[in-house]
Formats: sequence, structure tokens, C-alpha cells
Amino acid sequence: MIEPEVLPGTLSRELTALAPGGTVLTDGASLEKYSHDDAEWAPFEVPLAVVLATSTAEVAAVVTYARERGIRIVPRGSGTGLSGGANGVRNCIVVSLELMRDVVEINVDERYAVAQAGVINDALREAAAAVGLWYPPDPASSAISTIGGNAATNAGGICCVKYGVTRDYVLGLTVVLADGEIVHLGRRTAKGVTGYDLTGLMVGSEGTLGIITEVTVKLLPLAGRVEQGIIGYFPSLPAAGAAVAAVSAEGIIPSALELIDRTCLRAVDDWLHLGLPADANALLLAKVDEPGAAGRELANRVAAIFTAAEGVDVEQAADPDEVARLFLARRMAYPSLERLGPVLTEDVCVPRSAVPEMLSRIQASAAKHDVVIANIAHAGDGNLHPLIIAPEGDPAAKARAKAAFDEIVDDCRALGGTVTGEHGVGLLKLPGAAVELEPRVIGMHQAVKDALDPDGLFNPGKAFPQALKA
Repeated sequence: MIEPEVLPGTLSRELTALAPGGTVLTDGASLEKYSHDDAEWAPFEVPLAVVLATSTAEVAAVVTYARERGIRIVPRGSGTGLSGGANGVRNCIVVSLELMRDVVEINVDERYAVAQAGVINDALREAAAAVGLWYPPDPASSAISTIGGNAATNAGGICCVKYGVTRDYVLGLTVVLADGEIVHLGRRTAKGVTGYDLTGLMVGSEGTLGIITEVTVKLLPLAGRVEQGIIGYFPSLPAAGAAVAAVSAEGIIPSALELIDRTCLRAVDDWLHLGLPADANALLLAKVDEPGAAGRELANRVAAIFTAAEGVDVEQAADPDEVARLFLARRMAYPSLERLGPVLTEDVCVPRSAVPEMLSRIQASAAKHDVVIANIAHAGDGNLHPLIIAPEGDPAAKARAKAAFDEIVDDCRALGGTVTGEHGVGLLKLPGAAVELEPRVIGMHQAVKDALDPDGLFNPGKAFPQALKA
């Protein structure tokens, strides 16, 4: 690829003319801020400029301009990604959708919503709730992550064990392609199978095939669900994992089944002073949402499974405020750990029956590499998030953390798992993806990439093992 012959001042002026409603940033502090997402462990380059667009037309104009000059494009939402998917690459412009915050439409009769890509997940959920509807996907970052970013990474969340992930709710998309053309994919009807599922292809493509600027999602009725919470403390991670496997073996599908370990519990309690037990090694948090007697009976069954698997201080709650209280430690686990030092976040997914063994292997990796590994997990669907903490300014500890990270990925695959459950491949999971995907399958990915982005301008080197085009 030919490096662009555009002086910084000229670039800023020309981009500002193309995005008059938005903002163009070229100062050093802004370029540094937008050079990476939350995955600072992954490599990144400082962009040439950052464009905060306010419309699909502005995005299309910037893409057309960049293509004509051989400049790469890195799309970005609110930068909450944990795999380096929004990290800057050489010779790039970062196009941020964070200012595109309008909920364009909520159709109550047909139960769908249309939202610009920069709408925060919780804001969409609140807008739907105001008219009696519900958008289920709830990543832990729902208060700060955007619906466009959720679609680009196919984000999961706490309730996806029962209700599914982002792709299960995306009906249609507005996408800017690599030549600057705007296309509308999908439908607004309850059913539809016309043509290839290009909507599903774009969801989870991590900005490598197009820039998602608008998302149409299906909604569910808000009524008819009565949440009940169940928690239990366990003497060990394997014991908690055995309880998870037992819930699955009983055929129970909770609306949430989350795990946090001793390190997380201590970090949360040291910060928020919740009075969590000092001697607990793991906490399981479950929700069921069936109404009436069926829900109460299901909650009792989960509580009994917890007790039979060595759980203690098993507690149930039906009041919404009490349920929220029980789950507060889970919501605050990640920010609590970030206070301890840089966190290298894993995102592996194993069969539910393999959760106990995977947790044991994670503990073994921590001991082998002499690193602190905290564990939070969407345990009900086998999606584990080992969080490897390395002290600031300790390169040896950072190297050991990376070795543990790679070993956990290998162990996950050995147990029949996949290297990413919801965060995306980005940059951090490229080595694991190269092993998981068959060579022919990687070739299929590349063929799709070449067809939609022949010049390799969109987020190159991300999402699947591919070669940066010279």
C-alpha cells in the first residue's frame, strides 16, 4: 500500500469538510487516547486522525476519501473492547461512531427498535422498557458499550445463557462498505430468508467487512418475567464448577449463572465494603425468571443443587432490589480488579461439562507461571474470563502473564472449547484462532474479506489470521 501524501493540516481540513456535523481530532493527546481500546496488551499504532462522525453519510464520505488515498480505516464505538479490535494500525484513520446516539424508532406492534451505532446498550434497553419492551443482550459493559460495537463483536452478557447473544436479536443493519457505498441489510419482519444471511455475516465481523452505522434489533415483551436470585459460596473453584455442571445436567436453563472467585471477591469487598465472606473461595450467582410457582420451584432446585455441591450461605431473593444486591459483586468485579494493576482479560468458552476441569487448569497455570489470575465467568454457558494481573512496570511479570494467557487458550481448545466466546478475536486471539480454524476455513474468511474489502482498508489484521496488504 502506498503511504498517503497528505500533510496533517491538510488532512484535518479535508476531513472536517467531509464531516461538518462531527469532530476531527489530530492533537497528540486525542490520537493517543483513540489509538487503542481497553486491550492495551495488544499492539497498536497512533492514527493519523480521529473522526467522530454524526451520520451515515459522513462515515461514507470519510471512507471514500480514505480509499482514494490508500488510508486504512479502524471503526470504533466507545472503546470498551478487550481484544484489540479497535486498536490503531499503521497509516489509519479511526472513525468513531460514539456521537451517533439516536434511537431512531421503536415499533411496539412489530417489536423492533432502530438505533444508531453509538447508542449505549443500557440507553436502548431503557427506551424499550419505557414502552413495555425488552432488549435482552446485556454485556457487563452495558452501561458504557455501544450497540454498534456490540453488533461488531457479537457481544454476549449475563443473560445470554438463556436468551442468546447480540446476533440472535439483530434483524438488520445499515453498513458503509469499503468503496463508500451505503447498503441496508436484513429485514423488519419476524421472519425472512431472502438471500444469504449478510446481516449475520456482518455481526461479529469486528469492523473488517464494513462499518455498521445503524442497527435494527428485535425486542421481547418486558412483562411475564419474574426474576429470582440464588447465590452460594463454595470452598473451591472446582466445587463451584461442579455445581454449574450439575445445574446443566438437571436440564435447568437459568437466565443467569455467574461465577466470581476469591480474588475478585476480595477486590470488590476491599473497594465497596459489602461484607462478603472472607473465607469463601468462589461465589455462584444464579437467576431464574419463570413466573409464579414454576419460578419458585426452579429457584428451590437451583438452591438445592448449590447446597449438594458444597455450597454454603445459600441465599434466595425475589425482590428486584434484593436480586440487584446479590449481583452487585459480579457487576463490579472487573473495575475492582483494574485497581490492582493492568489486567490481561481472557475470554475462553468450553463445554459446560468441562467447566470444573477448565477452572482447575487455570489455577494450575497461575501457579506454574507465578501470576495472579482472578476468575469471573458466564459459567452457565461455559464462557470463562480468567483475568491475569501483572504489576505496573514489571516486564518479567507481564511476560509470565502472556505465557499463562497462551496456555489457557491451549487448554481451552484441548477441552473442546473455542478461543473467544464474546470479546472477539481482535489482535490478542489471532494465534489461537490460527490453530482453531482449519486452513481452508481461514481461506474462506480471506475470500469474503477480499470480496468486500479488496484493498484491505477496513481494520486490517483483525478478526481472523490474515496478511496485511503491502
